[in-house]
Amino acid sequence: MKKYPKQKDSGIAWLREIPEQWRIESFKNILTERNEKNNPVRTKEILSLSINKGVTLYAEKTTNLDRFKDDVTKYKLAHKGDLVLNSMNMIVGAVGVSDYFGCVSPVYYTFYGNNNDTYTTRFYEYLFRTKTVQSVLYSLGRGLIAIDRGEGKYNTLRLKVSRDDLRSMRLPFPNISEQIAIVSYLDFKTEKINRFIAKKKQLIQLLTEQKSAIINKTVTRGINPEVKLKTSAVEWLGDIPQHWEVKPLKYYVTYNDEALPNSTNKNLKLNYIDISNVNKDGEIDEIIEYTFQDAPSRARRIVKKGDVILSTVRTYLKAIAKIEDDKDVIVSTGFAVLRPKHNIDSEFLNSAVRANYFIEEVCANSFGVSYPAINASDLVTLKLAVPNSIQEQKKISHFIKTETTKIDKTISTIEKEISLVEEYKAALIVEAVTGKIDVRDFKVPVKEESLAMVAEEAENYNKAN
Repeated sequence: MKKYPKQKDSGIAWLREIPEQWRIESFKNILTERNEKNNPVRTKEILSLSINKGVTLYAEKTTNLDRFKDDVTKYKLAHKGDLVLNSMNMIVGAVGVSDYFGCVSPVYYTFYGNNNDTYTTRFYEYLFRTKTVQSVLYSLGRGLIAIDRGEGKYNTLRLKVSRDDLRSMRLPFPNISEQIAIVSYLDFKTEKINRFIAKKKQLIQLLTEQKSAIINKTVTRGINPEVKLKTSAVEWLGDIPQHWEVKPLKYYVTYNDEALPNSTNKNLKLNYIDISNVNKDGEIDEIIEYTFQDAPSRARRIVKKGDVILSTVRTYLKAIAKIEDDKDVIVSTGFAVLRPKHNIDSEFLNSAVRANYFIEEVCANSFGVSYPAINASDLVTLKLAVPNSIQEQKKISHFIKTETTKIDKTISTIEKEISLVEEYKAALIVEAVTGKIDVRDFKVPVKEESLAMVAEEAENYNKAN
């Protein structure tokens, strides 16, 4: 993409140079604030604003429901085409142009352009969603809030950007024809990039399902396709190899064998794993160091290398992992610590309890709505299908590891590709809305471009920069 032929100093540190014909204006001189009350009531359609989706109908939300008041006269109006900003979350991208006429929370700001021109509001939606402008908004945030994480720990967040500070922001202001060109260019580019990312995420989902299918099939049928089968006499297990046994989990493991007593030295250093530190792929994302006195009160269960930990609370999260670390590790009491006996391979155990059939039984036997949980004593009564031979268990474990590692490598490659393309999209938006590239001559291609070109464009951009 070509550059503008002539640039000038904007006088703004974060913006640097802008095209010669662009102006710098205070935000209040670019868009007009719409401060209309919904009293008397003109609409009962409540609008919501999120970082990922922008402005949406509150009635269509199914998660993260905001606490709106029943009295809609307390709300402000937002018209179709208005730029809506959450005064307390715009620093992280809670900005969007409304496609609806409705009412919004009093903490939102709404702005409109001349003659309700949507290209101007769309241009500034792109601008306000850039990390560059978000960092400026962050510096304008006033007020601090402490979020209680429990166990005496807090996160501190900067809050509201005031109306006066927002209106006083000095921003680039291209003429309307350039705003139209930039918005048209970014709409085309981001739509194509988003479709590319969606396709790649679908592929990851298919590969994840394939990986799960390999585990599920192998831990119930083995790796010999010619093996003779028998009924397991367990409905959710189905048929299994003739020489396998079906027994309760407690036949193969001991559980929760060791725990730190309350008399533990308060200065003892712990390597701690909580449920949130284990992802759905069975990987431990983080081990946190604490002293005993500073650790959460649930940091009690002692684990050793080869143990398998399985979350007994919020069981739908599938927080299950095999401990690979030689050093002493402490895990939350929200885990059941399964220690393999002599008759089961720890890697096979890890795969078996991660299988869908077993997880479904864990969830079916869990109680509670928001935080479904199962007692460890009930968990170990659930049944596993296991080969009699440790050698066969190890062969199955090796097969699973080999096959799933191939899939994991493919997924990792795709994730890197997605990351590269997302970085490219973010950079493209910044360059367009700050006048670093000239898109005035851009025309939407008559022929649909291949999505494969997105990755090529991103790679070429990365090399050039």
